[in-house]
Amino acid sequence: MTYDHKNKTITTSRLILRMFQKSDAEDVARLCHNYNIYKNTLYLPYPYSIKDALSWMESHLENYEASKSYEFAVTDKESGQLFGAIALSNNQRFNHGEIAYWIGEEYWGRGFATEAAEAIVQFAFSEMKYHKVFARCFHSNPASGRVLEKLGMRKEGILIDHVRKENRYEDLVHYGIINTQKMLRQP
Repeated sequence: MTYDHKNKTITTSRLILRMFQKSDAEDVARLCHNYNIYKNTLYLPYPYSIKDALSWMESHLENYEASKSYEFAVTDKESGQLFGAIALSNNQRFNHGEIAYWIGEEYWGRGFATEAAEAIVQFAFSEMKYHKVFARCFHSNPASGRVLEKLGMRKEGILIDHVRKENRYEDLVHYGIINTQKMLRQP
């Protein structure tokens, strides 16, 4: 993983994680207008429109520059093709953050979520000096749980009937990983 602070990018062997651009809105809308992505995410609306994409991207740069959160487009290193998104929140008070991601269904099963998430965890620990990174996924989405386990995250618990989605309650599985480098962020 290589982080380029100036260009706000993270590069892996196959991916470039970069800031979203308005020109991505059509691809974001196409990928997110998918029931299978909607049912596995907490906050994505369905149906999903270009207007939704533009509204979602509106505060990304401001949040990044204020160190509130880091929202990256997951793109192919060679072609620039948009595969999905990955985000890292920044809770400065507790020195931790949550990762969240989605990958377009046509790109599932190729390891893009795992590769992007590994890079984000490394970014959180080595660049941002977080103490902990955590994630949540629906109990009904074991594929996301497997991604988190590949990162070395441990299942920390299940919150029973914690959120309501499509008029039913869903269990949320919490995962977490501690920064073993033990480098504290300087105040």
